[in-house]
Amino acid sequence: MVQHSATRRAPPPEEGAAEVIFALLATWRVELCLLAPLVALGVWSYLHFGPIAAGIAVTLLALLVVTPPPTRNLLARILHKASVRRRLETAFRSLPGVLADRPPYVAKITRTNVGDRVELGLRHGTSIEELERADPIIAASLGVRDVRLLVDPARHNHVTLTITRRDPFEAASLPCPLVTATHFDAWTPIPVGVDEEGEIVTLSLPEHNVLFGAEPGGGKSVALSSLVAAFALDPTVTLWLFDGKLVELAPWLDCAKRFVGPDIELAISVLEELRTEMDERYRDLLAKKVRKVTPGDGLGLHVVAIDELALYVAGVDKKLASRFSELLRDLVARGRAAGIIVLAATQKPSIDIVPSALRDLFGFRWALRCATREASDTVLGSGWSSGGFSAADIDPARRGVGLLLHEGGTPIRLRSFHLTDADVGVLSDRAAALRRVATPTARFR
Repeated sequence: MVQHSATRRAPPPEEGAAEVIFALLATWRVELCLLAPLVALGVWSYLHFGPIAAGIAVTLLALLVVTPPPTRNLLARILHKASVRRRLETAFRSLPGVLADRPPYVAKITRTNVGDRVELGLRHGTSIEELERADPIIAASLGVRDVRLLVDPARHNHVTLTITRRDPFEAASLPCPLVTATHFDAWTPIPVGVDEEGEIVTLSLPEHNVLFGAEPGGGKSVALSSLVAAFALDPTVTLWLFDGKLVELAPWLDCAKRFVGPDIELAISVLEELRTEMDERYRDLLAKKVRKVTPGDGLGLHVVAIDELALYVAGVDKKLASRFSELLRDLVARGRAAGIIVLAATQKPSIDIVPSALRDLFGFRWALRCATREASDTVLGSGWSSGGFSAADIDPARRGVGLLLHEGGTPIRLRSFHLTDADVGVLSDRAAALRRVATPTARFR
């Protein structure tokens, strides 16, 4: 049987040219709109005053726009967003399947320190899963280091596309901004590191407790020390320090009301003292008819920092370890409204090390480099590894990089600020000096 192929009539040349022109107008619309005033001024000046006057007028207008920093920066932002939008639209046209016919639309573009954050809307008939599978294609089309999608929990037809052009963690270390601080207000957010967009991450810790977990050398003690440094710089904060290795928190000895080494019986005695303090504070709140400690009410925060938590809750003497766990669980459970903050670090807070009744009370979790996905889940909570959030995937050479689960409800990848031994020495001396001039009531309330 002879098959007759259908002949397709080529479009007239003028139709092909029109399509090209319309495509160029759609692609370069922003640049053309910015260029239009210059062209219009040049043509008008040329027709009325000649070519020399036209050249002078166009040059003066261009200088008037680009010379002042505000207008120059505005122009740069407009052109950058137009370039990102154009490249994204080109990348979307190369996507497979239905996304090529119904690509996402760009709702908003925000420039970050290491790339861009783009809010996308999904069209009818497309899904987030299809777009996630296309991540490598989008990254290759844009020629960037990485792209990631974050779903909007409130609207599943909207996603945020994070474009990363350079590694935000490429520096050898990130100096802590607290090093230059003369003092600190513990009620304000504490800068703890930099996220994947190069933005500073802060933690607001009143009414919150933090559990740190990592393999040995993962950086948990440094992350813990940066929080202790912030609280030490506020002389109204009372520090209670428990250091299983005796050396990590030792620089803050002169700033602490109590300092405990690897002595479980002394640790229990100090926790009992702190629980008595908590009960007395609740009686004070009851007398004042208020529900919790607030800034400006004259009651400072109490911060309990514990390094090597496993030594105290999983020691050789099971009876003493159980008693310590019971007292600490009570502080974590009831201490929030009384202004008590618990910061606890351990290598692996699994159920055989840290009782689940205690571990699950920590609202904030910070997992630095972990050896296995299971170890990561013991810090962040079960199931996060299967969702793509595993501290076991962190490069072991990237000290201080981890996953932080806090107010946002989804772990964020960040690199913690680094404090050298010299930095700690400077900060501890400064904090001790602040506390020496503070009144005893302001220091230990």
